[in-house]
Amino acid sequence: MKRSYDVAVIGAGVFGAWTAWHLRQAGLSVALLDAHGAANSRASSGGESRLIRMGYGPDELYTRWSLRSLTLWKQLFRRIRRPLFHPTGVLWLASAKDPYTPQNFTVLKKAGIPVERLSRAQIRKRFPQFSLADVSWALFEPASGVLMARQAVQALVAEDVRQGIDYRIGGVLPPSGSGRLRFVKMEAGERVAAAAFVFACGPWLPKLFPRVLGNRIFPTRQEVFFFGPPPGSSQFAAPHMPGWLHHGDEVYGVGDLENRGVKIAFDCHGPAFDPETGRREVSAEGLRAIRRYLTRRLPALKDAPLVESRVCQYENTANGDFLIDCHPAYDNVLLAGGGSGHGFKHGPALGEYVARLLTRGGPVEPRFSLASRTTKKKRSIY
Repeated sequence: MKRSYDVAVIGAGVFGAWTAWHLRQAGLSVALLDAHGAANSRASSGGESRLIRMGYGPDELYTRWSLRSLTLWKQLFRRIRRPLFHPTGVLWLASAKDPYTPQNFTVLKKAGIPVERLSRAQIRKRFPQFSLADVSWALFEPASGVLMARQAVQALVAEDVRQGIDYRIGGVLPPSGSGRLRFVKMEAGERVAAAAFVFACGPWLPKLFPRVLGNRIFPTRQEVFFFGPPPGSSQFAAPHMPGWLHHGDEVYGVGDLENRGVKIAFDCHGPAFDPETGRREVSAEGLRAIRRYLTRRLPALKDAPLVESRVCQYENTANGDFLIDCHPAYDNVLLAGGGSGHGFKHGPALGEYVARLLTRGGPVEPRFSLASRTTKKKRSIY
Protein backbone atom coordinates (compact mmCIF):
# COMPACT_ATOMS: atom_id res chain seq x y z
CA MET A 1 0.00 0.00 0.00
CA LYS A 2 1.30 3.44 -0.93
CA ARG A 3 2.23 5.34 2.24
CA SER A 4 1.75 9.02 1.24
CA TYR A 5 -1.35 10.54 -0.36
CA ASP A 6 -2.96 13.78 -1.28
CA VAL A 7 -5.83 12.97 1.09
CA ALA A 8 -6.47 10.24 3.65
CA VAL A 9 -10.15 9.68 4.47
CA ILE A 10 -10.82 7.96 7.78
CA GLY A 11 -14.17 6.18 7.72
CA ALA A 12 -15.55 4.15 4.82
CA GLY A 13 -19.20 4.79 5.56
CA VAL A 14 -21.45 6.72 3.23
CA PHE A 15 -19.83 10.11 4.00
CA GLY A 16 -16.24 8.87 3.71
CA ALA A 17 -16.75 6.62 0.69
CA TRP A 18 -18.45 9.37 -1.33
CA THR A 19 -15.84 11.93 -0.25
CA ALA A 20 -13.08 9.60 -1.40
CA TRP A 21 -14.86 9.03 -4.73
CA HIS A 22 -15.23 12.74 -5.47
CA LEU A 23 -11.62 13.45 -4.48
CA ARG A 24 -10.44 10.71 -6.81
CA GLN A 25 -12.54 12.15 -9.63
CA ALA A 26 -10.69 15.43 -9.04
CA GLY A 27 -7.42 13.61 -9.74
CA LEU A 28 -6.12 13.28 -6.19
CA SER A 29 -4.47 10.22 -4.68
CA VAL A 30 -6.63 8.94 -1.83
CA ALA A 31 -6.39 6.44 1.02
CA LEU A 32 -9.64 5.21 2.56
CA LEU A 33 -9.33 3.66 6.03
CA ASP A 34 -11.96 1.97 8.18
CA ALA A 35 -11.62 0.13 11.47
CA HIS A 36 -14.14 -2.64 10.68
CA GLY A 37 -14.76 -2.37 6.95
CA ALA A 38 -17.31 -0.61 4.76
CA ALA A 39 -20.91 -0.73 6.07
CA ASN A 40 -19.98 -3.14 8.83
CA SER A 41 -22.58 -4.15 11.40
CA ARG A 42 -21.45 -1.49 13.88
CA ALA A 43 -21.44 1.36 11.36
CA SER A 44 -24.14 3.98 10.99
CA SER A 45 -24.06 3.11 7.28
CA GLY A 46 -24.77 -0.56 7.97
CA GLY A 47 -28.22 -2.09 7.84
CA GLU A 48 -30.40 -3.05 4.94
CA SER A 49 -32.26 0.07 3.87
CA ARG A 50 -32.62 3.85 4.18
CA LEU A 51 -35.36 6.16 3.01
CA ILE A 52 -34.41 8.87 0.54
CA ARG A 53 -37.00 11.62 0.58
CA MET A 54 -36.95 15.25 -0.47
CA GLY A 55 -39.15 16.71 2.24
CA TYR A 56 -37.36 18.58 5.04
CA GLY A 57 -40.01 20.97 6.23
CA PRO A 58 -38.63 24.50 5.73
CA ASP A 59 -35.01 23.34 5.25
CA GLU A 60 -34.54 23.88 1.54
CA LEU A 61 -30.79 23.22 1.77
CA TYR A 62 -31.40 19.58 2.68
CA THR A 63 -34.08 19.27 0.01
CA ARG A 64 -31.57 20.43 -2.62
CA TRP A 65 -28.90 18.09 -1.28
CA SER A 66 -31.28 15.14 -1.27
CA LEU A 67 -32.31 15.85 -4.86
CA ARG A 68 -28.67 16.11 -5.95
CA SER A 69 -27.80 12.94 -4.04
CA LEU A 70 -30.56 10.91 -5.65
CA THR A 71 -29.16 11.85 -9.07
CA LEU A 72 -25.67 10.71 -8.04
CA TRP A 73 -26.95 7.50 -6.42
CA LYS A 74 -28.79 6.60 -9.63
CA GLN A 75 -25.69 7.33 -11.70
CA LEU A 76 -23.65 5.00 -9.49
CA PHE A 77 -26.20 2.21 -9.70
CA ARG A 78 -26.35 2.51 -13.50
CA ARG A 79 -22.54 2.31 -13.70
CA ILE A 80 -22.34 -0.80 -11.58
CA ARG A 81 -25.56 -2.26 -13.05
CA ARG A 82 -27.17 -2.98 -9.71
CA PRO A 83 -30.75 -1.89 -8.82
CA LEU A 84 -30.04 -0.60 -5.31
CA PHE A 85 -32.66 2.15 -5.39
CA HIS A 86 -36.32 1.14 -5.10
CA PRO A 87 -38.70 3.93 -6.23
CA THR A 88 -41.41 3.02 -3.74
CA GLY A 89 -42.49 6.61 -3.18
CA VAL A 90 -42.55 8.16 0.29
CA LEU A 91 -45.76 8.94 2.16
CA TRP A 92 -45.94 11.65 4.84
CA LEU A 93 -48.86 11.07 7.20
CA ALA A 94 -50.07 14.30 8.82
CA SER A 95 -52.51 15.46 11.47
CA ALA A 96 -54.61 18.59 11.13
CA LYS A 97 -52.29 20.56 13.42
CA ASP A 98 -49.00 19.30 11.95
CA PRO A 99 -46.92 22.41 11.01
CA TYR A 100 -44.06 20.44 9.39
CA THR A 101 -45.74 18.62 6.52
CA PRO A 102 -47.35 21.75 4.99
CA GLN A 103 -43.88 23.29 4.89
CA ASN A 104 -42.73 20.19 2.98
CA PHE A 105 -45.40 20.85 0.37
CA THR A 106 -44.38 24.50 -0.06
CA VAL A 107 -40.66 23.78 -0.45
CA LEU A 108 -41.11 20.77 -2.74
CA LYS A 109 -43.42 22.70 -5.06
CA LYS A 110 -40.94 25.59 -5.13
CA ALA A 111 -38.12 23.19 -6.04
CA GLY A 112 -40.18 21.57 -8.83
CA ILE A 113 -40.15 18.17 -7.11
CA PRO A 114 -43.17 15.92 -7.80
CA VAL A 115 -45.49 15.90 -4.78
CA GLU A 116 -49.15 15.04 -4.25
CA ARG A 117 -51.49 16.10 -1.48
CA LEU A 118 -53.84 13.28 -0.48
CA SER A 119 -57.10 13.45 1.43
CA ARG A 120 -58.11 10.77 3.94
CA ALA A 121 -60.31 9.19 1.29
CA GLN A 122 -57.42 9.11 -1.20
CA ILE A 123 -55.07 7.59 1.38
CA ARG A 124 -57.60 4.86 2.16
CA LYS A 125 -58.02 4.04 -1.51
CA ARG A 126 -54.31 3.97 -2.42
CA PHE A 127 -52.78 2.72 0.82
CA PRO A 128 -55.44 0.78 2.75
CA GLN A 129 -52.79 -0.85 4.95
CA PHE A 130 -52.73 2.24 7.18
CA SER A 131 -55.19 3.02 9.94
CA LEU A 132 -55.78 6.76 9.84
CA ALA A 133 -56.28 7.43 13.53
CA ASP A 134 -54.91 10.96 14.14
CA VAL A 135 -54.23 11.35 10.39
CA SER A 136 -56.09 14.08 8.49
CA TRP A 137 -54.19 14.12 5.20
CA ALA A 138 -50.85 13.13 3.63
CA LEU A 139 -48.18 14.14 1.17
CA PHE A 140 -46.81 11.64 -1.30
CA GLU A 141 -43.41 11.95 -3.01
CA PRO A 142 -43.78 9.57 -5.97
CA ALA A 143 -40.14 9.83 -7.14
CA SER A 144 -38.56 9.12 -3.76
CA GLY A 145 -37.99 5.70 -2.26
CA VAL A 146 -35.50 3.40 -0.57
CA LEU A 147 -31.74 2.88 -0.88
CA MET A 148 -30.28 -0.54 -0.06
CA ALA A 149 -27.78 0.93 2.36
CA ARG A 150 -25.23 -1.75 3.17
CA GLN A 151 -25.05 -3.02 -0.39
CA ALA A 152 -24.83 0.51 -1.79
CA VAL A 153 -21.90 1.56 0.42
CA GLN A 154 -20.00 -1.67 -0.19
CA ALA A 155 -20.57 -1.33 -3.93
CA LEU A 156 -19.35 2.28 -3.79
CA VAL A 157 -16.17 1.28 -1.96
CA ALA A 158 -15.55 -1.42 -4.57
CA GLU A 159 -15.96 1.29 -7.21
CA ASP A 160 -13.54 3.50 -5.24
CA VAL A 161 -10.95 0.72 -5.41
CA ARG A 162 -11.50 0.29 -9.15
CA GLN A 163 -10.88 4.02 -9.53
CA GLY A 164 -7.48 3.67 -7.84
CA ILE A 165 -8.25 4.50 -4.21
CA ASP A 166 -6.23 2.57 -1.64
CA TYR A 167 -8.67 1.00 0.80
CA ARG A 168 -7.57 -0.63 4.03
CA ILE A 169 -9.36 -2.11 7.04
CA GLY A 170 -7.72 -1.06 10.28
CA GLY A 171 -8.28 1.22 13.24
CA VAL A 172 -6.75 4.70 13.46
CA LEU A 173 -5.45 6.06 16.74
CA PRO A 174 -6.44 9.55 17.96
CA PRO A 175 -4.09 12.18 16.52
CA SER A 176 -1.89 14.19 18.84
CA GLY A 177 -0.20 17.57 18.65
CA SER A 178 -1.38 20.58 16.68
CA GLY A 179 -0.56 22.67 13.64
CA ARG A 180 -0.15 20.41 10.63
CA LEU A 181 -0.99 16.72 10.85
CA ARG A 182 1.56 14.78 8.83
CA PHE A 183 0.32 11.23 9.35
CA VAL A 184 -2.15 9.07 11.23
CA LYS A 185 -0.98 6.02 13.08
CA MET A 186 -2.97 2.83 12.70
CA GLU A 187 -3.51 0.42 15.57
CA ALA A 188 -1.31 -2.16 13.83
CA GLY A 189 1.57 0.34 13.89
CA GLU A 190 1.60 1.61 10.31
CA ARG A 191 1.76 5.32 9.59
CA VAL A 192 -0.31 6.75 6.74
CA ALA A 193 0.92 10.16 5.58
CA ALA A 194 -1.10 12.66 3.57
CA ALA A 195 -1.26 16.33 2.70
CA ALA A 196 -4.79 16.53 4.08
CA PHE A 197 -7.09 14.37 6.20
CA VAL A 198 -10.85 13.93 6.33
CA PHE A 199 -12.28 12.28 9.43
CA ALA A 200 -15.71 10.94 8.46
CA CYS A 201 -16.02 8.20 11.06
CA GLY A 202 -19.49 8.92 12.38
CA PRO A 203 -20.10 7.95 16.01
CA TRP A 204 -16.37 7.29 16.48
CA LEU A 205 -15.59 11.00 15.98
CA PRO A 206 -16.02 11.84 19.69
CA LYS A 207 -13.66 8.97 20.54
CA LEU A 208 -10.95 10.31 18.23
CA PHE A 209 -11.44 13.96 19.20
CA PRO A 210 -12.95 13.98 22.69
CA ARG A 211 -11.98 17.55 23.57
CA VAL A 212 -13.52 19.05 20.45
CA LEU A 213 -16.44 16.71 19.77
CA GLY A 214 -17.09 14.89 23.04
CA ASN A 215 -19.92 17.28 23.87
CA ARG A 216 -20.95 18.15 20.31
CA ILE A 217 -21.76 14.74 18.77
CA PHE A 218 -24.00 12.42 20.75
CA PRO A 219 -24.30 8.76 19.62
CA THR A 220 -27.65 7.29 20.63
CA ARG A 221 -28.99 3.75 20.66
CA GLN A 222 -31.71 3.07 18.05
CA GLU A 223 -33.77 -0.10 17.67
CA VAL A 224 -35.02 -1.32 14.30
CA PHE A 225 -37.59 -4.09 13.74
CA PHE A 226 -38.62 -6.18 10.73
CA PHE A 227 -41.99 -7.94 10.69
CA GLY A 228 -43.05 -10.73 8.35
CA PRO A 229 -46.18 -10.03 6.27
CA PRO A 230 -48.88 -12.70 5.90
CA PRO A 231 -48.05 -15.60 3.54
CA GLY A 232 -48.76 -14.76 -0.08
CA SER A 233 -49.60 -11.12 0.70
CA SER A 234 -48.29 -8.40 -1.59
CA GLN A 235 -49.94 -5.41 0.10
CA PHE A 236 -46.85 -4.69 2.23
CA ALA A 237 -44.40 -4.75 -0.69
CA ALA A 238 -43.76 -2.25 -3.48
CA PRO A 239 -45.56 -0.96 -5.47
CA HIS A 240 -48.45 -1.30 -3.01
CA MET A 241 -46.53 -0.17 0.08
CA PRO A 242 -44.52 3.08 0.13
CA GLY A 243 -41.89 4.16 2.57
CA TRP A 244 -43.58 6.34 5.16
CA LEU A 245 -43.06 8.85 7.94
CA HIS A 246 -45.31 10.40 10.51
CA HIS A 247 -43.81 13.47 12.13
CA GLY A 248 -46.33 13.32 14.99
CA ASP A 249 -45.61 9.67 15.83
CA GLU A 250 -41.83 10.03 15.29
CA VAL A 251 -41.94 6.77 13.36
CA TYR A 252 -40.67 5.77 9.94
CA GLY A 253 -41.03 2.58 7.96
CA VAL A 254 -40.08 0.73 4.80
CA GLY A 255 -42.19 -1.88 3.04
CA ASP A 256 -41.12 -5.47 2.48
CA LEU A 257 -38.08 -5.29 0.18
CA GLU A 258 -36.08 -8.29 -0.97
CA ASN A 259 -38.31 -10.47 1.27
CA ARG A 260 -36.75 -9.13 4.49
CA GLY A 261 -40.01 -8.00 6.08
CA VAL A 262 -41.58 -4.63 6.87
CA LYS A 263 -39.06 -2.35 8.58
CA ILE A 264 -40.31 -0.05 11.35
CA ALA A 265 -38.45 2.14 13.85
CA PHE A 266 -39.03 5.03 16.19
CA ASP A 267 -37.19 8.16 15.10
CA CYS A 268 -36.96 9.66 18.58
CA HIS A 269 -33.48 9.62 20.07
CA GLY A 270 -32.54 6.72 22.31
CA PRO A 271 -30.08 6.62 25.23
CA ALA A 272 -26.35 7.29 24.89
CA PHE A 273 -24.51 4.46 23.13
CA ASP A 274 -20.96 3.31 22.48
CA PRO A 275 -20.68 2.17 18.83
CA GLU A 276 -17.70 -0.05 19.58
CA THR A 277 -18.86 -1.94 22.65
CA GLY A 278 -22.58 -1.26 23.06
CA ARG A 279 -24.92 -4.25 23.34
CA ARG A 280 -26.94 -4.78 20.20
CA GLU A 281 -29.89 -6.85 21.37
CA VAL A 282 -33.23 -5.05 21.09
CA SER A 283 -35.14 -4.56 24.33
CA ALA A 284 -38.41 -6.22 25.31
CA GLU A 285 -39.75 -2.74 26.07
CA GLY A 286 -38.87 -1.55 22.57
CA LEU A 287 -40.58 -4.53 20.98
CA ARG A 288 -43.72 -3.96 23.05
CA ALA A 289 -43.78 -0.30 22.04
CA ILE A 290 -43.43 -1.04 18.33
CA ARG A 291 -46.18 -3.69 18.54
CA ARG A 292 -48.47 -1.10 20.11
CA TYR A 293 -47.69 1.11 17.13
CA LEU A 294 -48.49 -1.71 14.69
CA THR A 295 -51.82 -2.31 16.38
CA ARG A 296 -52.73 1.35 16.01
CA ARG A 297 -51.28 2.16 12.56
CA LEU A 298 -50.87 -1.13 10.63
CA PRO A 299 -53.43 -3.44 12.26
CA ALA A 300 -52.94 -6.27 9.75
CA LEU A 301 -49.40 -6.64 11.15
CA LYS A 302 -50.26 -6.45 14.86
CA ASP A 303 -49.57 -10.16 15.34
CA ALA A 304 -46.93 -10.47 12.60
CA PRO A 305 -43.80 -12.40 13.53
CA LEU A 306 -40.64 -10.47 14.28
CA VAL A 307 -38.30 -11.82 11.60
CA GLU A 308 -35.28 -9.60 12.21
CA SER A 309 -34.12 -6.85 14.53
CA ARG A 310 -31.01 -4.81 15.06
CA VAL A 311 -29.56 -2.04 17.18
CA CYS A 312 -27.82 0.73 15.31
CA GLN A 313 -26.95 4.27 16.36
CA TYR A 314 -27.54 7.84 15.37
CA GLU A 315 -24.65 10.29 15.72
CA ASN A 316 -26.54 13.43 16.59
CA THR A 317 -25.47 17.01 16.71
CA ALA A 318 -27.44 19.25 19.05
CA ASN A 319 -30.01 20.26 16.43
CA GLY A 320 -29.52 17.66 13.66
CA ASP A 321 -27.45 19.76 11.26
CA PHE A 322 -24.34 18.13 9.82
CA LEU A 323 -20.88 19.00 11.12
CA ILE A 324 -18.48 19.84 8.28
CA ASP A 325 -15.59 22.04 9.30
CA CYS A 326 -11.85 22.25 9.88
CA HIS A 327 -10.45 20.93 13.13
CA PRO A 328 -9.45 23.95 15.22
CA ALA A 329 -6.05 22.49 16.16
CA TYR A 330 -4.96 21.38 12.67
CA ASP A 331 -4.81 23.36 9.45
CA ASN A 332 -5.16 20.30 7.20
CA VAL A 333 -7.85 18.24 8.97
CA LEU A 334 -11.52 18.37 8.02
CA LEU A 335 -14.27 16.85 10.15
CA ALA A 336 -17.38 15.48 8.42
CA GLY A 337 -20.08 13.90 10.54
CA GLY A 338 -23.22 14.46 12.53
CA GLY A 339 -25.48 12.44 10.24
CA SER A 340 -28.09 12.62 13.03
CA GLY A 341 -30.27 9.81 11.73
CA HIS A 342 -31.12 11.50 8.43
CA GLY A 343 -27.69 11.75 6.82
CA PHE A 344 -27.33 8.55 4.80
CA LYS A 345 -29.25 9.75 1.77
CA HIS A 346 -27.06 12.86 1.54
CA GLY A 347 -23.74 11.01 1.18
CA PRO A 348 -23.18 11.86 -2.51
CA ALA A 349 -23.86 15.60 -2.09
CA LEU A 350 -21.92 15.80 1.15
CA GLY A 351 -18.91 14.07 -0.40
CA GLU A 352 -19.09 16.46 -3.35
CA TYR A 353 -19.21 19.42 -0.97
CA VAL A 354 -16.24 18.20 1.10
CA ALA A 355 -14.16 17.50 -2.02
CA ARG A 356 -14.94 20.98 -3.28
CA LEU A 357 -13.79 22.53 0.01
CA LEU A 358 -10.49 20.63 -0.20
CA THR A 359 -9.79 21.27 -3.88
CA ARG A 360 -11.18 24.78 -4.37
CA GLY A 361 -11.36 26.26 -0.89
CA GLY A 362 -14.04 28.69 0.16
CA PRO A 363 -16.02 29.30 3.34
CA VAL A 364 -17.80 26.57 5.26
CA GLU A 365 -21.59 26.71 5.27
CA PRO A 366 -22.32 28.47 8.60
CA ARG A 367 -24.89 25.95 9.76
CA PHE A 368 -22.32 23.14 9.35
CA SER A 369 -19.58 24.97 11.24
CA LEU A 370 -18.05 23.79 14.50
CA ALA A 371 -18.80 27.19 16.01
CA SER A 372 -22.52 26.65 15.44
CA ARG A 373 -22.52 23.22 17.09
CA THR A 374 -23.84 23.88 20.56
CA THR A 375 -23.78 21.48 23.48
CA LYS A 376 -27.46 22.04 24.32
CA LYS A 377 -29.65 19.46 22.60
CA LYS A 378 -32.62 20.90 20.73
CA ARG A 379 -33.51 18.88 17.65
CA SER A 380 -34.90 20.87 14.74
CA ILE A 381 -33.80 18.85 11.68
CA TYR A 382 -35.76 15.69 10.87
